[in-house]
Amino acid sequence: MTVRVQQKPFDVGAEVAAHVLPGGAAGAAVHFVGTMRDINNGDDVAVMELEHYPGMTERELERVAGEAASRWQVLDTLVIHRYGELHPGEPIVLVAVWSGHRHDAFEACRYIIDILKTQAPFWKKETLVDGSQRWVEPHLGEGQPS
Repeated sequence: MTVRVQQKPFDVGAEVAAHVLPGGAAGAAVHFVGTMRDINNGDDVAVMELEHYPGMTERELERVAGEAASRWQVLDTLVIHRYGELHPGEPIVLVAVWSGHRHDAFEACRYIIDILKTQAPFWKKETLVDGSQRWVEPHLGEGQPS
């Protein structure tokens, strides 16, 4: 399991390619990439500032990835989450899960990102195109603001 919280952008393809599992045990790999949108709640967003609590954030992401591995047959996970100033179109989060079978990989990946969106200690502040700022409420479910 690898968990990183970082300010700099990441290249999804390079990260996944660099995370090689030995042998041929992984019959499935599922990757989720969350990117910053340029619109939220009907308003145009120029920039988002993502804050976190160093140390606590990494521990929570590791806990969630470990919990997923205990629920499904997971060979390995990679979770990268950014913080700092983000712009529309930039990747925010990568969750990659390797498993012997696709069902376990899909379910574990979905679980990790769903828990991350609702419980991980990140705080988002948007700056709208008009210059106003607002804090973003945690994502509570599919189709709701994030």
